[in-house]
Order: sequence, then structure tokens, then C-alpha cells
Amino acid sequence: MTHATADAPLWDRSAAELAAGIRAKSFSATEVAEAFLARVEATNPALNALVDVRPEEALAQAAAADAAVAAGGDLPPLLGVPVSTKINTSQRGYASSHGVPAWAGAVAQQDAVCIAALRQAGATLMGRSNSPAFAVRWFTANDLHGKTLNPWHPGHTPGGSSGGAAAAVAAGMTPISQGNDIGGSIRFPAYCCGAVGLRPTMGLVSGMEPRGAVEFDSPLSFQTMAVHGPLGWTVDDVRLGLHAMVTPDLTDPVGLAARPPLGEPHRVKVAVVRDAGAAKSHPAVNAAVDDAARWLSEAGHEVEEVELPLLGEAARLWSLLLYQELKTMMSEIDQFGDDGVRVSLASSFAAAAEIWGEQPTLTDYIRGYARRGTLISRLQQFLGQDRIVLTPVAAEPPFEQDADLAGDTRVSELLAAQWPMQAVPVLGFPAVSVPTGLRDGLPSGVQLIGGRFQEDLLLHVATAIEARAPRTRPTLSWTRTG
Repeated sequence: MTHATADAPLWDRSAAELAAGIRAKSFSATEVAEAFLARVEATNPALNALVDVRPEEALAQAAAADAAVAAGGDLPPLLGVPVSTKINTSQRGYASSHGVPAWAGAVAQQDAVCIAALRQAGATLMGRSNSPAFAVRWFTANDLHGKTLNPWHPGHTPGGSSGGAAAAVAAGMTPISQGNDIGGSIRFPAYCCGAVGLRPTMGLVSGMEPRGAVEFDSPLSFQTMAVHGPLGWTVDDVRLGLHAMVTPDLTDPVGLAARPPLGEPHRVKVAVVRDAGAAKSHPAVNAAVDDAARWLSEAGHEVEEVELPLLGEAARLWSLLLYQELKTMMSEIDQFGDDGVRVSLASSFAAAAEIWGEQPTLTDYIRGYARRGTLISRLQQFLGQDRIVLTPVAAEPPFEQDADLAGDTRVSELLAAQWPMQAVPVLGFPAVSVPTGLRDGLPSGVQLIGGRFQEDLLLHVATAIEARAPRTRPTLSWTRTG
């Protein structure tokens, strides 16, 4: 892996290096903010990753950070570190638009709990990242803010729904981005853009939004599957972002009363799962798994290939539980959504019908949630305290742009390819997407799944892959044409 050197530009340094340098007065938070704002100005017009950047606010936060350094005393861990936030998460003074034109004026009066945690940790909040309307596509485009492009190749998706967050990190606009994940929306964009993305254990980071004029009754799948988490250019960036975002919160239906221990680094058994019965992996995907397995063996971990069919079963449950509940929201999506989300969901529902039939019954749904509990217990028993699972991130390389608008047949292939993304949210376990280099000019990577609240162990293992994987920044040598 290539690491930033002492003479690297500030925008190409890790969050930990930036935080330490600001504390040591090697450079100021204002200098950091100026460097990242210049990077945004240089790269964002091509990518459209960040959709609401306010330089004067970022510089004001940086000036406050410099004043805190000058005053001395205890300093928060992310002091002066630039972080982007996603357009579907409330940040005071900014629209929680969800990419919907009708909601462009829905300005939040308060922060979501996870955004408040980042602010308390000292982060410089300096931009809102783009996502698809309603955050329900593995692609990032909407009628309000337009399309986000992959920094490596404009013909391929940057991922979704946190595609803007991942593209911003890869291009060096921020070292850390906040995202959220209900079906791969952190892990898949990180994979597509060559970044690191962590989906935490369910409940570790509060998902609570401030109460507004309209109270939204969150579907059960959202309560049990949707999480906030960090994306970063390095594993250390993600670790720092996670520890800042951990928020004990009993107002969250699945929230915790206190910060749990997040595991301790040690050697582990690595169970390699290539295929859970859903889709055969592309040769480039298998090569990435081979590389990661070899590197982890070299690092002293015990690696073995296993069959773990419960992951495939969990992925199939995802297409039942989530899509059945999304169908109850279609009147709002039809009213406010764009053609992209409507077409994508119609094909997604058709793909799910191939598994569950056109009209799954209430009994199917109830038994699905019952089965979920059994699978959670089985996976935790399998993992214990000393095993993780290594899988592909997806069975295909990053999809061609707008592949979910290409018809039911292609969407059925996408749904099958995303089995590693779908299995994890159903079960509520932590998982990290970590890059393994480039193949045919596109990022490649693998997913690591760990036991609940074993995030630090997962990140420790991810570091062994990162240390051996070749890494470069995208050059953005292409020109945006639309």
C-alpha cells in the first residue's frame, strides 16, 4: 500500500495524521480546511459527489478548532478533520432532501444523533454527499442534484446509496464520510470507489433523527437493518470515524445504554466463503478473494475455505422483508420519487418475486422474521470470539452505470450478485469492505464479517489486507460530459 508521506498535500493525509498535526500545531485546522476546499473545487465538478459545500461555514468551524488548540486542554479526537454528511441524514441548517426536489427546502433545525456526535468530536462538517432518491438504489443519481460519477471510470457506478460519500473520499475531498447502510449502502460504494467502508453492529451508532413537523413511523426492516457508519480512505480513518460516532441512545428502538467494548485485536480464524448459492463470482472477484486470503495467511491468521449456506438464506430473506415493507411506501415514492427509483424498484420487486412469488403471504413474512432470529444465533455461534468470515463484496466488479434501469433480467442478476451485501443487514452483524487494488482499471475488494461488537477486531484484520494491497488515488483523467 502507498502511504501519504510527510510532504504529501494535506488533503492526501489520513484523519489521524491531520488530527495529530493540528494538535501539535504542525499546521492549523484552517490550513487543513483550505486544502480540502481547494481539493473539492478541483475534483467535485467532474464527480458531483458533494452537493452542498459552504466554504465560509467550514472555515468558521476550522477557526474555532484553532482557537481550541490555542486555549489548550483536552481536545476532541476529530478536531479540525473534514467530514462529509449524507443528504438523507439531518444536519442543522441543511436540507434533508433525500434527493427529492419537493423536499429541497426541508431544512433541518437539529442534527441527527450521529451528526451531533461527529460535531462533538470536533469534525469540520464541510459538505453534503449525494445519494439516490430515497437511498434505495446501488447507483447514485436523483432529479434534485443529478448523477454522481465513479472517480475511476464514469461508465461504472460509484455505488449507492452512499455513492457521493465514497466518491468524495476516493478523490480526496474528505478523509472520512458519514454514510448509512440497509443493503450495502456503505460497503458497496466503498468497493466501487476503492475506499474502506464499515457497517457497524446494529444499535452501536444511533439512527435517531430529530423530531420534526412530521413523525415518520419507521418500518420494522429499517429499525432492524439500517445503520449509520463511516467511510474512509484508510482503515485508521474508519476506525477514528467509528469511535467518534458510537452513540449510546435509548431513544433508538435498538439503541444501547452504554458504549460496549468493541473487541480486542488478536489472531483469528478466517472462514472464506466464495458462494452462498446465489451467484458465481466473476474471475476478478475470485482473484481479490484469493489475494486477501493469502495476505491474511501471511499475517499469521488461520485461513480455510468453508460452506456457509446461512448467508445465502439471509440474503434471500432480505429480498422478502425489506421489499415487502418498501411496497407499503410506494405511494410516497411514486408521488415524490424520480423515474430512476421507480423503474429500479419495479425491477427489484420483479426479481424478488422470482424467489418469493408475486404475492408473499403474511405467513411468509412472519416466518421470515422468525427464521432471522435462528440465523443470527447460528452465525454468532459459528463466529465465536476468534473467527471472521471473508467474502466477496459483490459477485461482480462495480456495475455499469444505471444497470438497474436495464430491465428485469439485468436487475435479477444484480440482486443475486449482491448476496454478500444483503445477508449482513438481515443479521445485524458488523462488516467492513476493504480494497485489494485495481483490476482492469476498476477497484476490487473483499468483505470481512465479524461477531457483534467485534469492530476493532475486524478493522485489525482489515489492516493486514490494507498493508499488502497496492493503493493509488484516481487520476480523474476523464472529462465529465453530462
